Amino acid sequence: MSKAILVLEDGRTFHGTAYGAVGETFGEAVFTTGMTGYQETLTDPSFHKQVVVQTAPQIGNTGVNDEDDESDRIWVSGYVVRDPARRPSNWRSTGDLGERLAAEGVVGISGVDTRALTRHLRERGAMRVGISSLDLDPRGLRERVLAQPQMLGADLSAQVTTGERYTVKAEGEHRYTVAALDLGIKRNVSRRLAERGVTTHIFPASSSIEDLLAVSPDAVFFSPGPGDPATADGPVALAREVMRREVPLFGICFGSQILGRALGFGTYKLGYGHRGINQPVLDKTTGKVEVTSHNHGFAVDAPIGERIDTEFGGVEVSHVCLNDNVVEGLRGLEVPAFTVQYHPEAAAGPHDADYLFDRFVDLVEKKG
Repeated sequence: MSKAILVLEDGRTFHGTAYGAVGETFGEAVFTTGMTGYQETLTDPSFHKQVVVQTAPQIGNTGVNDEDDESDRIWVSGYVVRDPARRPSNWRSTGDLGERLAAEGVVGISGVDTRALTRHLRERGAMRVGISSLDLDPRGLRERVLAQPQMLGADLSAQVTTGERYTVKAEGEHRYTVAALDLGIKRNVSRRLAERGVTTHIFPASSSIEDLLAVSPDAVFFSPGPGDPATADGPVALAREVMRREVPLFGICFGSQILGRALGFGTYKLGYGHRGINQPVLDKTTGKVEVTSHNHGFAVDAPIGERIDTEFGGVEVSHVCLNDNVVEGLRGLEVPAFTVQYHPEAAAGPHDADYLFDRFVDLVEKKG
């Protein structure tokens, strides 16, 4: 097995063994605390240009299958694990994770002390990183790491969006039509909507308001996605046009940040982000605490606990992360729009927040 090294931009170096493809890769080093759902993580477009560190010590136990992908490819730039499973063991498995990574050209490293690496990223923040199983010279690899672009200021949604519009039909009786802007959408979003009788038309990120309205939508959805929301001026302008027409609007994660900008709020980069499936969030509407799935490195800068007057009427923060008080959702008091920063569509769970799709349908019903 080939040796490999991982070098962070501050020079911290880890040695290990090549996992997946042999080669060299770069990206932003982030960690995720999920103990399940690694296939969904790998195929989530929101992880584009990121090297993902799994804090769970053993990865690959259940192999991979043909059903759980959230898109048509693996999007992570690199993958870091401590102990890859020697062989998969699950009745749904159709292949080995390491072989899948190699087949798609994803460069990874195993045998790394992921606990030490995670602690370093928590203390120093997410940063650029390189993995190489070709050149084991840390100094040279670090020089190439420092030449890579940073995530702050990265405009990535156009790199992951669909090339042309497509449709996911409602299951059973058709009730409503939703126009979804694909900024890095996951398949489970349209599945969740289809279960509620919603037909979803998925549009490229560059679509205009005329494109969306051409399907006579009952509502509009802004998807999750990668990159810095401060660069997404086109989607922000589109969100404002949707709200001017008072078409019900729901946004998730990157879509939440887009709506936040459209309402006049700023965004900022978190130190090391929220990534995992065990994040506690308070729904201020109901007073309930949900265990939720997160994948975001940016957040909306909005005051908590008060009404904020905007061009589109009053707005309030609807959800808050209980770990660090980060804004996790917004709700329009006059305009029919709301968002959450986390993932109610998380296929690997938890499913505490699945009710938000019902809240979206209720918003459409009330507007109708």
